[in-house]
Amino acid sequence: MPAYRNLLPEELATDESFRRWTLYNDAAAGDFWAEWLELNPDKTELVTKGRNLLLLTTSSFDQISDDEVATEIYRLSHSIGETTGRNANKWTFPINYWYSIAASVLVVIGVGWWMTRKDNVQESTFAYRTILSEIKEPLVENINYSAQPKLITLEDGSSILLQPASKITYPAHFDNAKREVFLSGEAFFEVAKNPDKPFYVYANTLATKVLGTSFKISAFENSKDVKVVVKTGRVSVFPITQEAILNNRADNKLGGMILTPNQQITFATKELRLTRSLVKDPKLLELPIQRQSFVFKGTPIKEVFETLEKSYGVKIVFDTELMKNCYLTASLSDEPLFEKLSLICKTIGAQYEQMDASIIVSSKGC
Repeated sequence: MPAYRNLLPEELATDESFRRWTLYNDAAAGDFWAEWLELNPDKTELVTKGRNLLLLTTSSFDQISDDEVATEIYRLSHSIGETTGRNANKWTFPINYWYSIAASVLVVIGVGWWMTRKDNVQESTFAYRTILSEIKEPLVENINYSAQPKLITLEDGSSILLQPASKITYPAHFDNAKREVFLSGEAFFEVAKNPDKPFYVYANTLATKVLGTSFKISAFENSKDVKVVVKTGRVSVFPITQEAILNNRADNKLGGMILTPNQQITFATKELRLTRSLVKDPKLLELPIQRQSFVFKGTPIKEVFETLEKSYGVKIVFDTELMKNCYLTASLSDEPLFEKLSLICKTIGAQYEQMDASIIVSSKGC
């Protein structure tokens, strides 16, 4: 699954879903990208640049011939040491082929960017130490040397279940504007709600900001990745850099990448690459109503998907018009979410895939 937040505009322009949305107004892709922008408002400029680049590239192909493109590819291949290339006048492929070539060239550009990108771990370490130095209150350090989880209660009523071989550091008293703790290892947090006083967890090279929710963070020092898993509420995550810290401390709103229940994020510390996905086994949300029924009798598929969305907090994207004649009769009460989806799709002749913590359902209709 692509980590869209970490892409350059030219890399984004090669993504199949993004191209379906931009070039063909695909309804399912459009719904997905509308949802993605809502959860990633700080990436509006990235999406705009990607769309403009893709439209510009596409329109450019209408103004040049196949022979002109072939000549340029032939010249480029020799300039990088390719000696087996075919003569330009023998390259007579359809225009769709050149679209794929353009996508490949954009991918190469993106790979080059990742290969030349500097290691940002040093910057994260500096920013981490800067935040620690700003705290005026005495710091409390709590290390779990036992083989069992250790419960820690903070002065604001928040609780931390600290796992073995893990350490949590926090000020004896929080200041008036924010609550900040520092984690090395793994812990489950239940944060007391206070919209006027955001709660920050700094773990390795990743920062997590919440106003009141429950989530788990795994960030051992020797691990290559940091993982955040959300149980309830909404969580904002961002890399620990001077710029990101400055932006996300500016107000009490949740910025960066937003996670909701049953979503998780894996952060590759060396590349500062964020990848959002669904948890392996999504759980039913603890809704303030009776347990949701999954017994369907000739139920329109739109209502079926809406029931799953409400029960699991997972976005399901599908073409409403194309699937308007699809109905489901089934009892799915005890199956895990992905098993439910497999059975539904098998019944109506559809397929599903995960994409950036959403479910995309493809169908030819019923």
